[in-house]
Amino acid sequence: MLGAAPGVTEDARAYAATGGYRTAIGAAELLDRIDDGLRGRGGAGFPTGAKLRAVRDAGRRPVVVANGEEGEPGSVKDRWLLRARPHLVLDGLARAAEIAGAERGYVYVSDTAAGERIRRALAERTPQLPCDVVDTPHTYVAGEETAVVRRINGGPALPTAKPPRPYQQGVGGAPTFVANVETLARIALIAAQPDRRRRTARATLVTLAGGGAEPLLAEVPYGCTLRTLARAQVTPEPAGALMGGLFGGLIGPGDLDLALDPDTLAAAGTGLGCGAIRFLTPGECPVSLASAALAHLAAESARQCGICVAGTGSLRDAVGALTNGTADSGLLTRLQRWSTSLPGRGACGLLGAAAGTAGSLLRAFPHLVRSHLDGPCPGCAAPADSGRLTVPVPHVARRTVPRPRSAPAPR
Repeated sequence: MLGAAPGVTEDARAYAATGGYRTAIGAAELLDRIDDGLRGRGGAGFPTGAKLRAVRDAGRRPVVVANGEEGEPGSVKDRWLLRARPHLVLDGLARAAEIAGAERGYVYVSDTAAGERIRRALAERTPQLPCDVVDTPHTYVAGEETAVVRRINGGPALPTAKPPRPYQQGVGGAPTFVANVETLARIALIAAQPDRRRRTARATLVTLAGGGAEPLLAEVPYGCTLRTLARAQVTPEPAGALMGGLFGGLIGPGDLDLALDPDTLAAAGTGLGCGAIRFLTPGECPVSLASAALAHLAAESARQCGICVAGTGSLRDAVGALTNGTADSGLLTRLQRWSTSLPGRGACGLLGAAAGTAGSLLRAFPHLVRSHLDGPCPGCAAPADSGRLTVPVPHVARRTVPRPRSAPAPR
């Protein structure tokens, strides 16, 4: 998938020359191949084939949407794909439309450079699928699927209560397949190389950051360990990691030998999410990192739900008190209670991410957290800075070890 030349956008001619837009199998067979392990790459990891079938069978002419609004501050993969491999994404969107029976598509972006590249790609080649590009302001919640639909329908990019979900009633009231751009890129790869479908489905893009090293965007296979990824990113002995953007929570050093696999990570109480992983250096305090994450989430609340405004603010302030040595003796009990009672409340998952971050901090680093009740921590002396979570989009993306077996481009 990282097959474009470093720093160069793949144009229509180059993409077609490597087999792009060619039909190797029909829509029905492609759906069967997608069923063989492809999950969404936006964060939830829902089976892509099941989502396509739900839209196709909903009873009205559906709509398909490529969701390129990358709200997680630690992730860059979607913007990189839109900038460097726009035709791969558009190819996947057209194939999803064929499976679902859709006659209209949208590409939803907040990144100006990504929007320009997609518009240029649409101009280079008459698209199979009539497609509009919809711009949105960048926020943490703007990529949530009901916020995507609301924005395309002319409203603000804010989540709505469920049901209905977009697959039931989405853009213009039609059943709508909202898919992350990496998911669509993998659909295109499976269509072009159906015999390599499992390799394609079981590889994923990851954004690796932290540890004092340069961020790394790489394509890796399921099964490699987090420790292997840390070494590839030049953080050889991390003290833990913040997983899945801000949705997978913190893990300690004892979990670094976990395999990068959605089911394995879920069983361990964490998650791959959007593939963003931020490693902790041995001298970095995880309480400080959790404080920065909670400050970011509280600031990004859509402020539509009172429980979210109050909950994220309370979690931010509680962990902030740990960092500056002003926490009272009952704070850990309150944090534990909030971490279990707040998930699932509100219109979107932001409050769940905040509660999960706090809960994972208590589980992964219990002794270190308790030590913060004794006074200020030298490692937390600086104020919480959510900017430390942000990763710039690289000009160059590369594979890491071990090299995935999925194809770099359709052939």
